[in-house]
Amino acid sequence: MAKPKGPKKPRACPATCNVLLIGGGGREHALAWKLKQSPRLGKLWLTDPGNGGLARLGQPCPVKMDMSNVFQMTRWCDKNDIDLVVVGPEAPLAAGIADALRTDRRMVFGPGKDAAQLEADKAYAKQIMRQAAVPTAESKSFADAESAMQYIEWRDGPCVVKATGLAAGKGVSVCETVEEAKQAVNAMLVDQQFGDAGEKILIEEKLSGQEVSVLALVDGKTIWVLDPCQDHKPVNEGDTGPNTGGMGAYCPTPLADDALLADVERLILVPTIDAMRRSGVEYRGVLYAGLMLTPGGPKVLEFNCRFGDPECQPLMARLKGDLIEILWATCIGRLRDVEIDFDDRVACCVVMCSGGYPGPYEKGKPITGLDDAAAMSTDDEPIHLFHAGTTVNHEGTLVTHGGRVLGVTALAADLATARDRANAACEQIHFEGSHYRRDIGDRVLKQASGVSR
Repeated sequence: MAKPKGPKKPRACPATCNVLLIGGGGREHALAWKLKQSPRLGKLWLTDPGNGGLARLGQPCPVKMDMSNVFQMTRWCDKNDIDLVVVGPEAPLAAGIADALRTDRRMVFGPGKDAAQLEADKAYAKQIMRQAAVPTAESKSFADAESAMQYIEWRDGPCVVKATGLAAGKGVSVCETVEEAKQAVNAMLVDQQFGDAGEKILIEEKLSGQEVSVLALVDGKTIWVLDPCQDHKPVNEGDTGPNTGGMGAYCPTPLADDALLADVERLILVPTIDAMRRSGVEYRGVLYAGLMLTPGGPKVLEFNCRFGDPECQPLMARLKGDLIEILWATCIGRLRDVEIDFDDRVACCVVMCSGGYPGPYEKGKPITGLDDAAAMSTDDEPIHLFHAGTTVNHEGTLVTHGGRVLGVTALAADLATARDRANAACEQIHFEGSHYRRDIGDRVLKQASGVSR
């Protein structure tokens, strides 16, 4: 009688690992920068080499990759012996790219389509949190404006209106009045400002406190919580103006000590992963929990299924070790076999953006001063210039190509120094209409000095 076959042993991380990096923003530049430091890296292929920073780190795919053309991408990966696919943005994950490209021999870092709905569908995320008794804001979903308006009038108070789909971090309106909430509903459900992402909306209670980003690597069984970050969403200083994809972040934040992180893992991360597993969905990749630290404890504002942007920049700037080994271990369910450690210094990322962002903005503005900013870097206090929305035009000039243009990231012994260094580097960089916040980390710094806000 033939001996029954057992489960296949996961493939060990190859000594020479060819990597395909999907995405072309600041997060992907930071990932590529860290991947290049791995002694295991063979070829680093880029799906989006137009980014002026990424272009210097890897080899552009010879053909434009269509994320919806699974046959094309699978054949190309096979032909070029791709060992590891690293998916940066959320949209390809939500569309199922990880399921399509993953094989016994090729690992894909990022959750499958079902698991990625935790970010792609906020109504689904709320359902999972209710099942798992995860603390989060009370909410109600709507698909028609009239019902949403009636609910807003009944609530008669501050609320948050969210597009349930993917809106590049901008489909959230924090509303202090009934009128503001109605305007947000009109923008999403009537004017369709966010397209398909706003076909359904959530109306949530408005929570009070400071926001913290807790990211964890999840391999299906093991959860490894990374150092906590604090992002800054509003476009203007003092946390005013419309929300953006993120105007800056620093890591680690003193707002989340070891005790709080243990509570987040026990009360939020583990129950969420378990609830998904009970419904037949395994989660592997990065799980990002955007939290509000309320007087009653941390509550979930949102889940993301990928590295945050700009949180990825300070995280990669501080991460020690071989990123390929870490990502591979996550993919094969062996996180327990790797050590993950961070630099003791604080990293602060300040985002320089185009004039008008997050609204309409012009592209093609020449960028100068990068060499002057880079020259400020020292061994003790390094500065990294991560490109988010840049490209090189036909004349060979580096120009703006997005709303968020650069993530200027500095490391120093403390947050105040890191922020000052990042701001000073930003002052060396120039492009028409440039805008950045000089107050990243301000609430924590004022709190530490006893200054009330």
